[in-house]
Amino acid sequence: MFTVVGRRRTRYGKPISAATLERIRATLRAALNEALREDVISDNPACGLRLPSPRHVHPVVWTPRRVAAWRRTGERPAVAVWTIEQLTEFLTFVRDDRLFALWWLIALHGLRRAEVAGLRWIDLDTDRRELTIACQLVHTDHGLFPCPPKSASSQRGVALDVDTLRLLHCHERAQRGELGTGWSPSSPMFTRENGEAIDPDYLSYRFHKLVLASGLPPVRLHDLRHGAATLALAAGADLRVVQGLLGHASIVLTADTYTSVLPQLYHDSARATARLVLKAARKSARTVNNARPGT
Repeated sequence: MFTVVGRRRTRYGKPISAATLERIRATLRAALNEALREDVISDNPACGLRLPSPRHVHPVVWTPRRVAAWRRTGERPAVAVWTIEQLTEFLTFVRDDRLFALWWLIALHGLRRAEVAGLRWIDLDTDRRELTIACQLVHTDHGLFPCPPKSASSQRGVALDVDTLRLLHCHERAQRGELGTGWSPSSPMFTRENGEAIDPDYLSYRFHKLVLASGLPPVRLHDLRHGAATLALAAGADLRVVQGLLGHASIVLTADTYTSVLPQLYHDSARATARLVLKAARKSARTVNNARPGT
């Protein structure tokens, strides 16, 4: 079965990745383990299966050199994030897009596309300035299907700043105007013009078109989530806070993926280290000078 699946291509014509095969195996293994507990089968054949190891790709920043190389040759990293200036330029470009609040939420608060598609107005607590991630919207052969978030840790509260809350209130007023009597607190927070829920795949498609039109170096919609994490780290957020922001089950994943992205973090660390060494060197020099005769 995995040999057959491995020969298939995605809807974008790319080979099935090792990470996707691993997720398929994990789901299958869990189902077969349940069958094993129910004595339907005598062993779990998925346990002994050998698959290619997924390659963990770290995000890199679109530095001026990388942007120049991309414009000249089309070369681009597998996973890339924008600088703060590039993100600001994009948000300015899409300021009048009807889904502006959605792009803002993903870019600043790191929501997954299925999570933001599954948001409803009842998930917004204005008084506490908090969004509750309690559902995600998944595309199936039978249409869009609401289901629990990716993991238990993905069910979380997302703290909102005043500006984000203001944007959501503006979006709510606009949506009420679009839907009229069809609007209700249980309505999806983000919809198409006719009030239907938005397919997460459409969000990726729409974002891709907007990035092309903006002229900015390419990033995927999921890369905005990477960018939100690295921006939070650059702003001084604790790694545990970033883990909670993203809904990661393990802080190891957060640390391994995001702490090496923004150059500013390295620069700050390098400056702090240099200051520490120079301070110690000056102190040592004063000690030596004071110990010399006649000083």
